[in-house]
Amino acid sequence: MSTKEHLEDSSEEMSVSLLPLKWSKEIFDGLVKNFKFPDGWGVRYPEEGQTVADAPTGYITLFWDYFADGNFRLPTTRFVLDVLDYYKFHISQLHPIGMVQIQHFEFLCRSMHIEPTINCFRVFYQLHCSQGFYSFAQRPTVKKILLVPPKSFHEWKPKFFYIKAGVIPIRMTFRGVEDIEVETLKTPEAEIWYQDLKDVPSIEFPERALVAAGMSLHWRMDRHDKLVYIGIKI
Repeated sequence: MSTKEHLEDSSEEMSVSLLPLKWSKEIFDGLVKNFKFPDGWGVRYPEEGQTVADAPTGYITLFWDYFADGNFRLPTTRFVLDVLDYYKFHISQLHPIGMVQIQHFEFLCRSMHIEPTINCFRVFYQLHCSQGFYSFAQRPTVKKILLVPPKSFHEWKPKFFYIKAGVIPIRMTFRGVEDIEVETLKTPEAEIWYQDLKDVPSIEFPERALVAAGMSLHWRMDRHDKLVYIGIKI
C-alpha cells in the first residue's frame, strides 16, 4: 500500500497529517546544508499543495523536527532500525517526541557503554498512540530517565520533505490506529546496566556529543579535533 493510500484509508484522526506545506524553502535548504545530505539521497522540498501523503514512488516522508530537536541523524543507527522493526510502524508515523525518546535512550546507553537494545528500551517505555502518531509513555514502575522531556512541538506536521526510501534500509509498514497491548515487564532493579543508567541534564545534544556516541555517522574527528564530513552512499 502506498503512503497516500494508507493515509487516506486511516481514521479521521490521521487527517491532521494531510496538512499542506507551510515551511520555507530557506529552512529546508539550511537543513540540507547543515546535515550535508548526499545528492544520492534525492532529498526533495515538496511543491506547493503537496502533503505528507504525496511522496513520489521510491521515496518516504520525514519531518524537519526529527533533526532539529529530535537528535535524529542519517544514516540511522542499528537501534533506530530495531525500534521500527519491533513496533512495526513507519518512520513517518513517529511523533517527534517519540524520536526524542528513542534518541535520548540510545545516547544514555552509549555514553555509559551500555548496549542499547529493544528489551532494555521496553523496560522504560510503553508504546503510545495519539492522533494517529506513535510515541512512548513512561512505565510507572521504573525510574525516569528523561527528566526534562520537551513540552511540545509546535506546527511540526506541515514541516516535511521527501527522501529516497533507501536511506532507511529496512522494509517498513504502516501501522493502523489500533488498541495497543499493555506490556508488563519486570523491573530489573538488580541488574548492573539498569542501576548504571542515569539521565543527562539536557535533551539537546551537540553534534560533537552525537559523534562521540556513534549516533552521527556522517562525521569523524580529524587530528585537529574538527568535524570532518564523510560521504556515505546508499
